[in-house]
Amino acid sequence: MLFSSLTFLYYFLPVAVGLYFLVPRRARNGVLLLCSLVFYAWGEPKYVLLMGVTILLGYGFGLLVGKHREGKCGKAFCILSVAASLSFLLYFKYADFILGSIHDATGWDIPLLGVTLPIGISFYTFQMVSYTVDVYRGEEAQKSLVGLAAYIAMFPQLVAGPIVRYSSIAKQLGDRRHSWGLAAYGIRRFVIGLAKKALLANQLGEACSQLQAMGGESVLSYWLDAAAFTLQIYFDFSGYSDMAIGLGSLFGFRFQENFRYPYVAASITEFWRRWHISLGSWFRDYVYIPLGGNRKGWKRQVLNILAVWVLTGFWHGASWNFLAWGLFFAVLLIAEKLWLLKRLQKSKVLSHAYTMFSVMLGFLLFQAGSLGQALDGIGGLFGAGGIPLASEEALYCLRSYAVVLLAGGIGATPIVRDVARRVKAAPAEPLFVAVLLLTVTAYLVDGSFNPFLYFRF
Repeated sequence: MLFSSLTFLYYFLPVAVGLYFLVPRRARNGVLLLCSLVFYAWGEPKYVLLMGVTILLGYGFGLLVGKHREGKCGKAFCILSVAASLSFLLYFKYADFILGSIHDATGWDIPLLGVTLPIGISFYTFQMVSYTVDVYRGEEAQKSLVGLAAYIAMFPQLVAGPIVRYSSIAKQLGDRRHSWGLAAYGIRRFVIGLAKKALLANQLGEACSQLQAMGGESVLSYWLDAAAFTLQIYFDFSGYSDMAIGLGSLFGFRFQENFRYPYVAASITEFWRRWHISLGSWFRDYVYIPLGGNRKGWKRQVLNILAVWVLTGFWHGASWNFLAWGLFFAVLLIAEKLWLLKRLQKSKVLSHAYTMFSVMLGFLLFQAGSLGQALDGIGGLFGAGGIPLASEEALYCLRSYAVVLLAGGIGATPIVRDVARRVKAAPAEPLFVAVLLLTVTAYLVDGSFNPFLYFRF
């Protein structure tokens, strides 16, 4: 079920909120869990059992880790729990990739398993790992199975994040505050995220689809496609994160911010402090720092960065272009840490141009179906293959989507936020939110292009 669907907006969500606030406080985690299971089963009924097994294993291991954390048994239970959670992810996400790679390398006739990737498994697996490790590090184990299950399966952020640390939400699972102010904030944040998705990301996605379907390859068409996708993925994913944070607030939870205007960054280092913050901080705290971080000399730091970004690339997808994507950013981050960052600070214009160009190249790797396709797209930006500078098809798309591209470029900066703060202080704010919701509804009734890009991860 999509947040940006009429079924969710006008049927599921009102029923879920109504049930949640009708029951006593002690029963609200149970209602939230029930609604979350229905939400997940709507699109993945056969994989509810898999998530249930993950939760049961994590619950049992969590109690054992909490009881024995001071001894060797606690560490062993922690390792077993992490291994069990990751084994499901490895099987469903990477088994066919590994078998296909062995076939390509050896020529052996190895049949693929044809495994379907469960929606959201990358996100809820990382949350379960977070729970076990946080308990091992001293957080109190969750005594309530319903409480832990509600944390793992919570529908606001179940299928596309943000990745919520157990340590940041443990107290809220047992005791959280509700108020009209939090509810109003949650509704406003949700509607803004929904508008990002329906009014910008969907339209930019249509532009990409048209450019790829129309033919007439040219330098302009490749640049338009790259720019449209770069904006699309930002509004798609940040819009989803806004909706998740808003829904969390509605139910009394405070989720971590996941985006802070990454396209204003002046370096790749800064970009990754602003983009998908919950994933970056997860890898920092559960991989980079345990490996030694920057505490063991620059050579070890370089190896640690490479390890983190190989894992980050493969976390996004079982494909060589995702590995190339991770290595691409690893090389840039290493270069910045060793010498480039000081040079970038000399010119804000050049540093921002370098950052956005690098991000765009990265997303070409990200968008492509294969590494070869990604290289073709990058070559197209520079006229490889003798393609013309412009074509009739590219000019048509530019005229058709110029307003959306301009709105996206402005919307990805803090300008809109600053204007919104003034609107927020005005008495007309509820009216503005209502009109925005009605506008989005009209687009959803009329539109057909509505996938969330990060659902496939």
